[in-house]
Amino acid sequence: MKVKIGCFFAAILASLFSFCYAQTGSSVIRGSVFIQNNKPAEAATVVLLNLPDSTIVMSALVNNTGTYQFLNIKPGKYVLFATMLGSNKTYSQPYSIANNQTINVTAITLAALSTELKEVAIIGRRPYIEVRPDKTIINPAASIIADGQSVLEVLRQSPGVRVDNNDNVSISGRQDALVLIDGKATNLTGADLATLLKGTQAGNIDRIEILKNGSAKYDAAAGGVVNIVYKKGKNLGTNGTYNASVGYGRYYKASTGVSFNTRTKIFNLFGSYIINGTKTFREIHNDRGISYAGVQSSYSSIYKNIQESQVHNFRLGTDFFLSPNQSIGFLVSGIVNNNDFNKNNTLKIANRGVLDSTIVANSTIDRNISNINYNVNYTGKLDKTGRTITANITHTRAKRQSAEYITNEFFDNAGAVYRDPLLLQNISPTKTNNWTALLEYSNPLPKNSKFDAGLKFSRTQTDNNFVFGPQVNGVYTINPAFSNRFLFTESIAAAYADYNGKFGKFDLDAGLRGEYTDNKGTSVTTNEVTPHKYFNLFPTVLLNYRYNDKNEYALSFTRGINRPSYDKLNPFLYFVDLYNYQAGNPYLQPQYNNKISLSHTYNREITTSLYANLSTGATFPFYQQNDASKISLTTEVNLGRAYTYGININAPLKFTEWWTSNYDIDASYQRYVAYPRYGDLNKGTGDLIIFSTQDFKISKTIAAQLSGKYETATFYGINQYRPTFMANAGISKDIFHKLGKLSITANDIFKTYKDRIYTNYQNLNLRLVDLREYRKININFSYRFGRTTVKGAAGHVTGNEDVQNRMNIK
Repeated sequence: MKVKIGCFFAAILASLFSFCYAQTGSSVIRGSVFIQNNKPAEAATVVLLNLPDSTIVMSALVNNTGTYQFLNIKPGKYVLFATMLGSNKTYSQPYSIANNQTINVTAITLAALSTELKEVAIIGRRPYIEVRPDKTIINPAASIIADGQSVLEVLRQSPGVRVDNNDNVSISGRQDALVLIDGKATNLTGADLATLLKGTQAGNIDRIEILKNGSAKYDAAAGGVVNIVYKKGKNLGTNGTYNASVGYGRYYKASTGVSFNTRTKIFNLFGSYIINGTKTFREIHNDRGISYAGVQSSYSSIYKNIQESQVHNFRLGTDFFLSPNQSIGFLVSGIVNNNDFNKNNTLKIANRGVLDSTIVANSTIDRNISNINYNVNYTGKLDKTGRTITANITHTRAKRQSAEYITNEFFDNAGAVYRDPLLLQNISPTKTNNWTALLEYSNPLPKNSKFDAGLKFSRTQTDNNFVFGPQVNGVYTINPAFSNRFLFTESIAAAYADYNGKFGKFDLDAGLRGEYTDNKGTSVTTNEVTPHKYFNLFPTVLLNYRYNDKNEYALSFTRGINRPSYDKLNPFLYFVDLYNYQAGNPYLQPQYNNKISLSHTYNREITTSLYANLSTGATFPFYQQNDASKISLTTEVNLGRAYTYGININAPLKFTEWWTSNYDIDASYQRYVAYPRYGDLNKGTGDLIIFSTQDFKISKTIAAQLSGKYETATFYGINQYRPTFMANAGISKDIFHKLGKLSITANDIFKTYKDRIYTNYQNLNLRLVDLREYRKININFSYRFGRTTVKGAAGHVTGNEDVQNRMNIK
């Protein structure tokens, strides 16, 4: 106890001394620190030494832009040195400073150590969730529950992220987020993006960055940005990670994969391969009430789908170091996904509460999807000031083959067959090609500021063929009312400028992005052409104010766009059952979001944010029901305006040395106002989302974790959602001298994570329950091999991220 009290008073005296010392000077020293390829040396330490005795005056951490500063410096002569794990300590030249003077120190570049570090004890450990003024960082390696999970499941359990039952990922509201992997294109949305995220193991991921407000450098994504960063090392040599997982819910789950990185002074070779085999289950209950000609009818269906998938996820790349200031890189990445579906849909039709008939539809689907990306990139450092230029060319080819054969059987109210079966075919091949070119320039300016600019051009072509029709006399025919061929071309030209600077206690990041879009959809069968041309400006501003060491404020404004995915523009009619169809909308327009937020961060831990968002042309699913024919058609429309106002609080808490936790609370009010052609909708609703993790350190090698996510009942578009809750648990043990880990995890323990929706709007009365597989148990193993200080591959941005995220080949 005496030792603790002594340390406590020593800390107080040290703080008082530092405070008094800080009041005696008003001068400032600023600078920046970089590593190889002019990348910011984030989290490096800069130490200020007094000359000539070399006593330590103070130290500072380098931020994510590579900059640091020392405030309230006394007049005198000083020298600085920068240090970072895996790099040589580097000193600056001496500097003399007078009263009220600001000195900009020449940028320091840290060189990598040429020898391996031995017997290094890692004392600190990154938390599972890190909240910063501009982004939230998820560290899967710090979560037991993430062991053996796919990236999609990690996102589903992350604060501030929503993954619905159709596996759509969103951040701001329910608008699709722009998903990047190492800053590179994923080339997918919808079902195919979900396939990629399901096939990517969290064990191979270093961190997931969640940006609600991206800068002008990013494509103008209104739904926010999710950047998935693979694990990387430090210096010369080879390292890697092996992961394996087996599990069971209603059916089996298994995955295994390896990632590696080999670095020499001449080149860097990196890659990964993951194979994921799963069998999954989904069940949807759909009840429609229809009132027509004085008769109340009900159309109630139970849809069951068993999907067996084998996904191969790979990437292989290399960077060649042409000189200390130039590198050229090549990357090939993609997925190959083979699926077998077994679907059963039972539709019961009743009039005045009495069963009239039953239609049972059984079908099998053989669906194969491939998506391959080829990227060439160049990075050049122009001079010693740090000016750089980067160039990327990316080509993406996506292909889908899908063949479904449906058997409809008809039964009367006594269960007897009353007509011959109706046999249908559903053939829907799709091809997508994209070329993207990106040129970017970065120029460090005096006084720790920086200017970035870029140009981008993207062209996409899709060819969608839909063949649908019944079997007649043993031969399948084509029904022209459903079959169609749809061609789509789109060109996007973009330019941006972004400025980042420091002014005393203020940091400013301001940018402007302009995007011109020219697209055209052509229905070959109907000879209908729908062109769209538009130009938009997208400003972004982030102003950060450091009041003191404990309190930091941030004010941001972002304008963004959500372009519809390509499949949503496709006017095909998709068969669900004989009375239920889905269709694309070739007249669908982009949605625009305007968001402003004000946040406060205390002690770099507790963050509170107030935010407001206005969406125009808000896109939502909309149902059109013909009461006479009883047929329902679901499509996407620009329903109207959506207003959202809310507050978000994120707080880590430490109860004891063995028990820590994190809480994320988001409370909002949302109002939806429809355009007159879609009715008189003008409804507001509240929404509360609570997320929490509880971490327990049982021993030096054993740990446990619990997590839960709860959302109250809420309203979205014309759908009312009931409350949802999910609870997960896990326990792990470090093995092989902490190079390996063995864990057991359980997901959705209480079978509570499901969508329960009801709609009562205009002539539609609908109830829906969407249930996915639950109570999944996984046993997971991971092992790190090779040198743990190998520097990883450079994170290249390919430039076609927005295009790739809109490709949705279902």
